[in-house]
This record gives sequence, structure tokens and C-alpha cells, in this order.
Amino acid sequence: MKYWVLGLLLWTACGWSQGDDQKQIDAIFEESLTAGKSYDWLNYLSNRIGGRLSGSIQAEQAVKYTKNQMDSLDFDRIWLQPVMVPKWVRGTPEFAYIESKPGITNNVPITALGGSVATPAGGIKARVVEVKSLEELSSLGRDGIAGKIVFFNQPMQPGLINTFEAYSGAVEQRYKGAMEAAQYGAVGVIVRSLTLRLDDLPHTGFMTYGDLPVEQRIPAAAISTNGAELLSTTLKLDPNIRFYFKQSCKSLSDVESNNVIGEIRGSTYPDEILLVGGHLDSWDLGDGAHDDGAGCSQSIEAVRLLLATGYRPKRTIRVVLFMSEEIGLAGAKKYAEEAKRKGENHIFALESDAGGFTPRGFSFDCSSENLDRILSWKPLFEPYLVHRFVSGGSGADIGPLKDGNIVLGGLRPDSQRYFDHHHAENDTFEHINRRELELGAAAMSGLLYLIDKYGIVINSKG
Repeated sequence: MKYWVLGLLLWTACGWSQGDDQKQIDAIFEESLTAGKSYDWLNYLSNRIGGRLSGSIQAEQAVKYTKNQMDSLDFDRIWLQPVMVPKWVRGTPEFAYIESKPGITNNVPITALGGSVATPAGGIKARVVEVKSLEELSSLGRDGIAGKIVFFNQPMQPGLINTFEAYSGAVEQRYKGAMEAAQYGAVGVIVRSLTLRLDDLPHTGFMTYGDLPVEQRIPAAAISTNGAELLSTTLKLDPNIRFYFKQSCKSLSDVESNNVIGEIRGSTYPDEILLVGGHLDSWDLGDGAHDDGAGCSQSIEAVRLLLATGYRPKRTIRVVLFMSEEIGLAGAKKYAEEAKRKGENHIFALESDAGGFTPRGFSFDCSSENLDRILSWKPLFEPYLVHRFVSGGSGADIGPLKDGNIVLGGLRPDSQRYFDHHHAENDTFEHINRRELELGAAAMSGLLYLIDKYGIVINSKG
């Protein structure tokens, strides 16, 4: 096994100039914190365009706006990459209540899950069975489920410091719950919102029916955490209560949209591509400020900061704003498909899709040789407290590029408040802190600079 360094001489032979690199990274942070553009771009995206559901008019407005912003910068090339995306519409506002006895009801907040079918026009009212997992659902079988509404009430684990780990441990009920419950004869599904906070805001998210025939699909909605607590307590007092909900959402035919791509051509190794990006679509309940307007504005800004500080990339750097991450990753799959068809050589990809909160560091999906190199750069980020570099995970949109050599990275902000807003009505611009957003953009730019200057290690036999 030989390890070949792209671009420069072997790292171990030539070392690296920490002094020069620190000056460049200091300049990047100075530019971002004193003359940054990311906050203003996000302000427009959030407050002038709003929620950008895949296939919506707002999503297309966002495509035009972000392309225009790149046009105003010193990119060498900007283009739109066509992609067919799902179009799901919410319809009229959802409505639900718990019926303790005929005529005695308590309204509770719900929201349809993305991809769900509608209820009948008059809604659904049925008895409820509460479960905490798909395994518990299976143990009840058809006799315990048929004709009922299944209430998935598995909370995110509050004891986990990494809130994304807590989310991953509970998301299966939202994603697969309706598909599984339908096979046991359930008439509907209600899922506890995936947030660590107790509030009255239901959190939506994508779900799947798999290969379930259309006529067997059942409606699925998320209930707020306060609503879930009330429903669970009421069921303990009286297992015979009924739950009513009504929603009018539906899926339409796929429509054409676009990934937005801007490129700075490399001066020395133009065929080696570094990608930085986020997803342009969002859910429709809020304005998608944290998920993922923040990542999109930071990605454009990361490249602007390099140019504004006088750095000319040696390798080609692309900003890619992916469409339809929230519903099926259509944009990510299309980009990877086209990159493979063209034989493009992506050596690094960085995604920001964890909110615009204070950056803590990065996670990496790469070889141990590349991780060791990246870990040696931690001192450069310590003055900015962005030096938690860990192995494991990157981003959903860049995942399809994985090929065994590419280094994949994800910006990792402080995650404690992210799921307070994730996929909910309060994912709005007012919850963005300008300085936190700008620190994240600068950190991304600094990492791009280092990867561009020093390249990566490629594993090859021979």
C-alpha cells in the first residue's frame, strides 16, 4: 500500500507552515466577523422567501435568489443542475382532539408528516394504542392494533449529550411507523415530535410507506410533546378514549427543480474538486433558517471569505446548494450521478446542515491517514474554540459521493438547541445569532483553505 499526496510534496517531508496558516485563518475570521454577508443573505432567504418545501414556488424563488448572489461574486462559473423532485402539499391546517367522553374534548397540536396521505374528508376517530417502539408494535400484532390509531410515544433520550444521537435513536418511529402499523390494520398513526423540549409545537419530518400499495396507506401526523404527554396520561386513566384528527395533505407528480452550483476554478490542480454546501429546500412550518438556510448562506460565504482575503484556490472549489434533501435526497443523488458520469474527481466535501449555532468543530468520514493530518490542524482553530475534530459522520447530501478516497466533513455546531427548532414552526430567522452564524462560515472557510493548500492522502495499491 502506498499513500500518494495530491498536489504538494509528502506531508511528512515538507511539514506545514503554521505561522502562515494561522495568519490566513485569522484573516478569514476577521473578514467574516466584521464584513460578513451570511447573515444578510439568510435574512432575505428566510424573511423574503420563507419556507421552501420541495417543488414549491418558494423553493424556485430560492434557486433564483442564491444564483443571483453567486452571480454578484467572483465565481468563475455558476449554473443550475436540473433535477426532478417530489412535490407534497400540506393543504388546509391539520386539526386534532382527544375525546374523553362524547362531547368532552381537548384540542392538541398536530402536523402532517411529509409524504403522508390525507385522512378521509371527515377525519378519523378511533381508539388509541400507545407503543414505544416498532418492536412493541410487532408484539401486539393485528389483534391489538386493527381498527385503532397507533400512538408512537418514544421520546428522544435526554441523557445523551449528542442530541443528534438522541434523534437517531427515536426517528425510526416517525420514518417507518405508518408503514409498519398499516400492515397490522391500523387506521392512522400519531408520532411524538422529535424534540427534547416540552412545548406545543409539532415537528414534522419525512416518512415512508415503502412498497405498501396506495390503497393500504394510512395517514400519519406528529403531535407536540405537550400533546403527547397529555395523550399518554389520558390513556393511562382511560384506555377507551378516542382520538380524532383531520389532514388534507397529498403527493403530486414530481416536478423539475435545480441544484444551484457555483465554481472557482483551481489555479494548479483544477481537476481536483472541493465541495462545500447545504440544502436549499426546507419544511414549510417555519422559514427554514436553521435547517438549512444557515448552511446555504455559510457555504457561499465560506468561498467569498477566501477570495476577500486574497487567497486564490489551487484546487477547484464548488458551492452546491442541494434541492429536496428533506424529501428523498433527490438533489444529492442527481449531483453524485452526474459527477460519476463525467468522471469528476471530488477529493473533499463539506456540509453544513446542523443549524447556525456556535460552531464547536467538525466531524469526518475518511481514512485514518487523512484524519491524522486533519487533527494536526486543530491548534489553528483553538483561538476560535472550534477545535473539536472527531471521526464519524458528515452530511446527508454529500454521502452519495463516498467512494473510499474522498474526505467527507460536517460542520458541528453546538447541538443543544437545534432540536428545539428542527422541522417546527419556530425554525425562523429570529432564532439566528449573527455572530454564531459568521463564526461557522469562517470555520468552514478555514478548513477549505487547509484542504486546498495541502490536499488529501489517496490510498492506492501498487
